[in-house]
Amino acid sequence: MNSKSLTGSAQQELEQRKQLKIAEIAAVADDLPGVIIIHNRQLEVEYISKRGERELGLSLAEIRKLGVKYHQRFFNPEDTKDYLPKIISLLEGKDTNAIVSFFQQVRRSENDPWAWHLSTIKVLMWDDNDIPLLTITMAFPIDPLHHVTCKVSRLLDENNFLRKHYHDFSKLSEREQEVLRLLCLGKSAMETAEELFISSNTVETHRRNIKKKLGTTSSFELTQYARAFDLI
Repeated sequence: MNSKSLTGSAQQELEQRKQLKIAEIAAVADDLPGVIIIHNRQLEVEYISKRGERELGLSLAEIRKLGVKYHQRFFNPEDTKDYLPKIISLLEGKDTNAIVSFFQQVRRSENDPWAWHLSTIKVLMWDDNDIPLLTITMAFPIDPLHHVTCKVSRLLDENNFLRKHYHDFSKLSEREQEVLRLLCLGKSAMETAEELFISSNTVETHRRNIKKKLGTTSSFELTQYARAFDLI
């Protein structure tokens, strides 16, 4: 039995408990250093702290009207592809202590730059059938002037590059990956040939095939592939 099949009085009682739980969080949310967001099981916003309203430029009522479109409007879809399956897995599990942490990029509008946040989510409330009813997320902005931010940004950029170009990279044979690694390390065709015990002509053929499969002749992009896929 789920919440949809509850009697009217039971449904009302569950709703009262839910609102009480939200009120408990709201009472302290503005004293916490991050943004607090409470979602229902449909991933719609039930509550967001004042700090979150200021960052997004909308009131709680306006955000709630967006429904699930809230995610499309404010968050980078490249990040969502990575963490959304983890959140769904969290909701399908039964571990009351389970959490999911992830980086995400947020912006107020298309005219604003993306801002990195570190977010952690867990189930806040379960219904009487042990089905997640509410989740709570704490999102912490990463100071753009902090030295760690640049390192995190590079790491996440590599992760996004990996997801975007995985299909192209998978076309490379093991030998082509070896040639790409040595190419990005600055090895000449002769040096690569000696290290791999193949001819220089074979190395040049591999290099042409690599550039064709990856669709680039840019040394920078080739190095991006090598870094993202842990060749160097």
